[in-house]
Amino acid sequence: MGGALDPAVATGRNLARAALADLGPGSRIVVAVSGGADSLALAAVTAFVAEREAYELSGMVVDHQLQDGSAAVAARAAEQLAGLGIPSEVVAVDVGTAGGPEASARRARYAALERTAAEAILLAHTLDDQAETVLLGLGRGSGPRSIAGMSPVDGVLRRPFLTLRRVDTERICQAYGLQWWTDPHNSDPGYRRSRLRAELMPLLEDVLGGGVAEALARTADQVRSDSLYLDDAAAAVELPLDVPTLTDLHPALRSRVLRRGALEAGADGSALTAAHLAALDRLVTDWHGQVRIELPGGIACVREGDSLSYVRTPVGG
Repeated sequence: MGGALDPAVATGRNLARAALADLGPGSRIVVAVSGGADSLALAAVTAFVAEREAYELSGMVVDHQLQDGSAAVAARAAEQLAGLGIPSEVVAVDVGTAGGPEASARRARYAALERTAAEAILLAHTLDDQAETVLLGLGRGSGPRSIAGMSPVDGVLRRPFLTLRRVDTERICQAYGLQWWTDPHNSDPGYRRSRLRAELMPLLEDVLGGGVAEALARTADQVRSDSLYLDDAAAAVELPLDVPTLTDLHPALRSRVLRRGALEAGADGSALTAAHLAALDRLVTDWHGQVRIELPGGIACVREGDSLSYVRTPVGG
């Protein structure tokens, strides 16, 4: 790039640098690339940082095989990564149907990425994505955990762009001379997130006078901070299966202790709902001889006297 540095590029580089600041030279980093503006922009600014910090950077282009021509889109993305000096591989995945197409594609994509055994996997979710995620969580009414949105760091997964707007990623691509692909699913009204993006967010911005995406992202940050505190407190409870101990806890803390116990026993976290947690809570605070509470993942919680335990649910049981 020649001339003055675009402010969006400078911001993107600073965000990538901050997201990787705890890693030393030689650390293996993988950036997930779809061919869209967000991921190409993330790859471009990360390449700049990686060269200066001596990181071992590579890209992974996941072909979900959900649209005609997807292989060509993936190949074009890999070609542009090569132009940035980033070696990459294209991985075709089989997307199932459980939980809907978006959730199934996400699971397949994350599974492929995590097989790289990288020390950090960079995802290009933006502030706009975060705002949409919060609205989807509000619509489901599934509690603060969904309203907390996406975390900047989730194990090896890192999201440097959660404070960056989608329009800024396009500016970064333009500054680097990158040509991004626009996923037709993003404007398909058959997808709830697409309608949020095309219809609801512009309406909210108009009605509320702007700044809605930023406000939703701030809300996610605040709720996530509170939730992490309560999760840490739940982990510190010494007798998490003891009914008198659970009874003495504040309901907000007790629900997290119960959720943690269910997950550790093998319950399916993606299908564990507020209704399941309410049933577990009644097993503690409003027990009338209920034998067990069935949970997703083939697990049941059983109360015997003043103790809870988790057992495997027999097939057909």
